[in-house]
Order: sequence, then C-alpha cells, then structure tokens
Amino acid sequence: MLASYGNRPVEAVAERIDSLELAWLVHQVEQRYDVELDLSDESLGRMSTVDNAVDVLREALAGI
Repeated sequence: MLASYGNRPVEAVAERIDSLELAWLVHQVEQRYDVELDLSDESLGRMSTVDNAVDVLREALAGI
C-alpha cells in the first residue's frame, strides 16, 4: 500500500513512516476494508515504522 503512495517501487519504501504516509496508509486501510479506525494517539505514535504499522493495524482490524 505504501508503495502506491507516490507510485514508488516497493524497494523505494523506507522502513520509517512519516506523518503524511501514515495518514494516507490509515485512509487506504479504511477504504480497502470498509471500516473506520479509531486509533489512539498511543497507537498512532507506535506506527513510526512499516513493521510497527502492520502490528497496530492488525490489532485494530482484529478488534472490529
């Protein structure tokens, strides 16, 4: 999903996620899975890397 932000190759996606990428990623997940995520500031703060974002999103989607 992050690679499609800016039409980048997958290899060009850095492990660290900036705030614009994070907002875009959350929006894309909500659109793809037709959900509204209510992520806490703590959860959003944990999403500073791709791996951590995957973990947080997995937890959030499991709770829906």
